[in-house]
Amino acid sequence: FFNLLPPQLIFEKEGVYLHTNAKRSNQDTTIPGFIRIVERVSKMSESSLIQRGKSGNVEGGEEDTNFDPGYEPDWAVISTVKKDREHVPVKWSFSLPLSELYSLRRARFSLGRNFLVLTSRGGHPLPPLHFHRGGTRELLRALNRYIILDQSPVDGRLFLAYPHDSGALSQSFDKLQLLDDGGSDLRFIQDPYATTFGGFSKVTNFFRAAIRPPESPIHLRTPHDPNMAPQSDEEPGFELITCGVELGPRPEVTRGQPFDKWEEFLDPEGRVKNPEKIKELVFRGGIMPSLRKDIWKFLLGFYPWNSTAKEREDILRVKTDEYFRMKVQWKSVSEEQEMRNSLLRGYRSLIERDVNRTDRHNTFFSGNDNPGLTLLHDVLMTYCMYNFDLGYVQGMSDLLSPLLFITQNEVESFWCLTGFMELVHHNFEESQEAMKQQLLQLSILLKALDPELCDFLDSQDSGSLCFCFRWLLIWFKREFPFEDILTLWEVMWTRFPCDNFHLLIACSILESQRGELIGSDHDFNTILKHINELTMRLDLQSILCGAEAIYLQLVQCKELPLKVQQVLGLYFSSSSEEDSPDSQASETQHHLGQREGGAAAAAHGPAYP
Repeated sequence: FFNLLPPQLIFEKEGVYLHTNAKRSNQDTTIPGFIRIVERVSKMSESSLIQRGKSGNVEGGEEDTNFDPGYEPDWAVISTVKKDREHVPVKWSFSLPLSELYSLRRARFSLGRNFLVLTSRGGHPLPPLHFHRGGTRELLRALNRYIILDQSPVDGRLFLAYPHDSGALSQSFDKLQLLDDGGSDLRFIQDPYATTFGGFSKVTNFFRAAIRPPESPIHLRTPHDPNMAPQSDEEPGFELITCGVELGPRPEVTRGQPFDKWEEFLDPEGRVKNPEKIKELVFRGGIMPSLRKDIWKFLLGFYPWNSTAKEREDILRVKTDEYFRMKVQWKSVSEEQEMRNSLLRGYRSLIERDVNRTDRHNTFFSGNDNPGLTLLHDVLMTYCMYNFDLGYVQGMSDLLSPLLFITQNEVESFWCLTGFMELVHHNFEESQEAMKQQLLQLSILLKALDPELCDFLDSQDSGSLCFCFRWLLIWFKREFPFEDILTLWEVMWTRFPCDNFHLLIACSILESQRGELIGSDHDFNTILKHINELTMRLDLQSILCGAEAIYLQLVQCKELPLKVQQVLGLYFSSSSEEDSPDSQASETQHHLGQREGGAAAAAHGPAYP
């Protein structure tokens, strides 16, 4: 460099461990140190990434001078060694100009930890780095001042480095229409495989080289190529939530008192005045127990909000007749007929088994020959007649029992169940596509909120969040005490502040366990065990406060990633709009502008407190 001025320290983090052997972890192979980003100012400015291990004494036998990173090495560091009884400091360091950084990979080796592996443009991988005290997010944010890190479309763990003025790359992506509206952060807006390979013939040579390591042949696995084995680290369908997005502070949220002013919201004919205000108050504090029997029927669609008291009497009479017509259908099936109807026989067997183990600790369902169990059985059998295609699936008894407990009425509990199932019936479909989609959406939210927690879970093969499956399937029914579930469900039935509030509740629970998970010795099995042991130990009010605070934090972010907007209901597009990048950019700017102006642009935004 010419006319070199004193270097400027841009970033520094201690507690970064260099692992000289990713297959083993001991005192000789794990070296503590620090990592820095230093800007050297000259006629030709340059920024470098520097890592140094602290000097230390080697004890025991002679230090192994062969660097074994756990894969084929092209690069090795040199260490001094101990001779006889003399203690000689061991020093490890590297310095890499950021212009020479080719990629950054999140790697997992046999240690069960997540590492960062940097590779230079010459194709040389540097030693794996592990941030024992956290800080990867801050490092990447600092790197974003000088380079763009973009997720490779063929490897979800590989992030490629480009200079900010890479016009050729931008032009290539513009031609492919792979990205959302402008900005320095590159994000894939659809499944990277389907999107990328669909227009791959239009990619320039610059981009063609960007998705493969230097001097190595490119091997692409298309979605229809059966000859290529899937890579274990693939994460198709996930959007890159870049570290450059600043979410801002999370606001403080408090809960209100249970809603108890029902009569004040009824006009002389019994119509409900201002139902949106009622939902707002229910969302804020739940419902007084004595009013649940009346209000739940409105929240679950049994009664229209604008119906008069007389109209509701007529509705109840019609619905009662309809219910018993369906009940007679299965009650009149003889044993001989049922022997030739394996589907109905199977539904009955599942229902009888589940009824005998549903909420038996509750006095309404406890003991033998309890009439509550008979009602539970009959309502579920009648639902099979109402929706024979879906029939009965394990877990539906968990949804019915609180409804039956509150209404104390067979007919009313049935129609409340049909309203509840309108919200969650897709959870019980055989394909499980809806559950997979919700787990994906939960992952998208968690990646935006806490990338470090996501990285930890991913490093322990728990990144799929499969341990949250039961939470989402039956809306946390087995995670909270029975009385808390009554409050939780009526809060979620309001659909405030967005339809996916249950995913924000899941995020709140996971974040409440962050300290217990990160830095522990948990693996996949113990993470699953820990999550299961949270049952009946969670504080509902703090979880609800956390979920609402998360929502407010996200909607106030002006650069919220597109897929996060979609999960929160802040962005909607038709198929024709998706085909038009101009329409997409315009729509995104519109919604961002709404948030910038302070509007909570959710489905219930105007009424949301």
